[in-house]
Amino acid sequence: MAARVEAATIGGEIDEEESDERGSMWDLDQKLDQSMDEEAGRLRNMYREKKFSALLLLQLSFQSLGVVYGDLGTSPLYVFYNTFPHGIKDQEDIIGALSLIIYSLTLIPLLKYVFVVCKANDNGQGGTFALYSLLCRHAKVKTIQNQHRTDEELTTYSRTTFHEHSFAAKTKRWLEKRTSRKTALLILVLVGTCMVIGDGILTPAISVLSAAGGLRVNLPHISNGVVVFVAVVILVSLFSVQHYGTDRVGWLFAPIVFLWFLSIASIGIYNIWKHDTSVLKAFSPVYIYRYFKRGGRDRWTSLGGIMLSITGIEALFADLSHFPVSAVQIAFTVIVFPCLLLAYSGQAAYIRRYPDHVADAFYRSIPGSVYWPMFIIATAAAIVASQATISATFSLVKQALAHGCFPRVKVVHTSRKFLGQIYVPDINWILMILCIAVTAGFKNQSQIGNAYGTAVVIVMLVTTLLMTLIMILVWRCHWVLVLIFTILSLVVECTYFSAMLFKIDQGGWVPLVIAAAFLLIMSVWHYGTLKRYEFEMHSRVSMAWILGLGPSLGLVRVPGVGLVYTELASGVPHIFSHFITNLPAIHSVVVFVCVKNLPVYTVPEEERFLVKRIGPKNFHMFRCVARYGYRDLHKKDDDFEKRLFESLFLYVRLESMMEGGCSDSDDYSICGSQQQLKDTLGNGNENENLATFDTFDSIESITPVKRVSNTVTASSQMSGGVDELEFINGCRDAGVVHIMGNTVVRARREARFYKKIAIDYVYAFLRKICREHSAIYNVPQESLLNVGQIFYV
Repeated sequence: MAARVEAATIGGEIDEEESDERGSMWDLDQKLDQSMDEEAGRLRNMYREKKFSALLLLQLSFQSLGVVYGDLGTSPLYVFYNTFPHGIKDQEDIIGALSLIIYSLTLIPLLKYVFVVCKANDNGQGGTFALYSLLCRHAKVKTIQNQHRTDEELTTYSRTTFHEHSFAAKTKRWLEKRTSRKTALLILVLVGTCMVIGDGILTPAISVLSAAGGLRVNLPHISNGVVVFVAVVILVSLFSVQHYGTDRVGWLFAPIVFLWFLSIASIGIYNIWKHDTSVLKAFSPVYIYRYFKRGGRDRWTSLGGIMLSITGIEALFADLSHFPVSAVQIAFTVIVFPCLLLAYSGQAAYIRRYPDHVADAFYRSIPGSVYWPMFIIATAAAIVASQATISATFSLVKQALAHGCFPRVKVVHTSRKFLGQIYVPDINWILMILCIAVTAGFKNQSQIGNAYGTAVVIVMLVTTLLMTLIMILVWRCHWVLVLIFTILSLVVECTYFSAMLFKIDQGGWVPLVIAAAFLLIMSVWHYGTLKRYEFEMHSRVSMAWILGLGPSLGLVRVPGVGLVYTELASGVPHIFSHFITNLPAIHSVVVFVCVKNLPVYTVPEEERFLVKRIGPKNFHMFRCVARYGYRDLHKKDDDFEKRLFESLFLYVRLESMMEGGCSDSDDYSICGSQQQLKDTLGNGNENENLATFDTFDSIESITPVKRVSNTVTASSQMSGGVDELEFINGCRDAGVVHIMGNTVVRARREARFYKKIAIDYVYAFLRKICREHSAIYNVPQESLLNVGQIFYV
């Protein structure tokens, strides 16, 4: 009986084990099926994401047509007329010119800019100053040395390191060795920027005038004066609506330019098929050789007109910030490049049959049934192209302003969605006046084309030289690749430049004069800013003198907070000693505010402010460095002041958490983030690297703080700072006064005459007409206190 029970029990156990095994196998199958479903779902999601990203990329490529390629796309309006301004002497010259256009488009826009230069962007930002910012982060080439090691710890301050004996390191040391080399690099950047500003004047002039010139083709009784008047009206209207921004009408740009490219490609195919299919042999570079073999100065100088086929590449690079590089590359290779080749080939085929029509080749090659619709599309495309160049000019001016290379002008952000869409009123009206003067003064495309070509080729040369340094210092390419890129680019561009030299007296002098005027303004402004900064650095107040005054600073400390604005990121500025020696009172809390622009495109809000204490605790003196990138927007004063005090309060809280505090020493400061404070107080986590120490003159080293083990300990350590927080908050409620220096900069008596002219007249005039610091920082006039002083430099 017992045996049966035992057997039954064993059998039951066996049955249960078999049942459990079958159950576990069933569960395993279910889990496998579930995991397979999850994997299939994950793959489907990945496919959808890839499909979505591909669709988004195509959408961005389409949108880039209106912003990036408008200028380059309208070149067929005027290229052949400027290539043969005196008519066509040999039919084979048309094939040679077309071959030059094809390979110019291939070598410069396609290979150099779209696939090489565009990759040298600064986190999506393009233009000469974006390249300069990259170089400033990889080598100490800034003429104003106001950076600290903490600036290099920003998340947007990306750079690469060099091996000590590498070619990049040797180049870096060579650049940093002498100030003259840094100055030469800056002048090179300024020359490129000034030429782009010249493009902002010449592009609207030649594009709109060429588009309006179509009236004379179908209405031959209209005089040239009427065409010029229509162009001027369009230009005035274009510049007058700039303050509205492109956010509202920007969605129209891409469809207009896309329709333009499709139209010129379709007309090109029609002309090739109808007039002369033999023009396609121009794809052979042999005809370039034959073109120059026939000799003659006219064929060499015709390169100036052929080079107009690649104008717009400088705006392409400057407007790069709106779209990813891959979208720009797709748009060019799929739409822009083939459409332009068809358009030029079609015009060449038409001119081969009607060589006398070369002056109006574009409009005369349009079939009569679609002439007026095409005229409207061409005019709209010319306006879009002009808008792209004007926007690029505004962006470069703002970048130059952030680098201290342009007088303080008003910058208006026209879009809440896109930070890069800006409007500079002063520059807008200057561009409009000069553009109208060029249009009405020359009255024809030929001379404007010569001026336009001169500006573009100089920008190309500047970009090549800067790209050489980028490839060495940033990309760390092998010197052989750098040499190949530089030689090939310079050979092509110097060839075009030599041809433009023959046209200096035929309109090519215009961009040189415009660029020289802007270069003088920017150079003198930067020179004056540099000398003023050097004077402030050498006349800083010593810490011993501050400590000798005592906690009251030798004055009556009245309730309130005094924000003393200075350009120094370290030390006590001369303005402070000038203030306290002429006034009997000073505020209970003094904060030295330094607004500093860094060679980065943006500084995240959470990393904007850097706070440190000056002197012992009972002095209640602090320094706050507000850091901005060249694309950042200076917020309104109330927001800036609010963020400043939040950073100051956070500093005091973090300081009180340290053993020993900061009550009697100025040898270190604390920099932290709100997230670190929340982690310490809220979670009680151990935190070793909560504080950043630095000396009085620099913010450099990082030293770990003793661990904060729990919330109670942290709270007890913070209790020492509660009184100071209440004190600062009470002073803030009593009133905040913004103290700024109303500085007059003059040259010393023993200075050379050219320095006296630059400082006492040109720089003084620019400071008089430019905006005040209080307007730039949106300081309310009722709480502003100006302190006058004279700097002799």
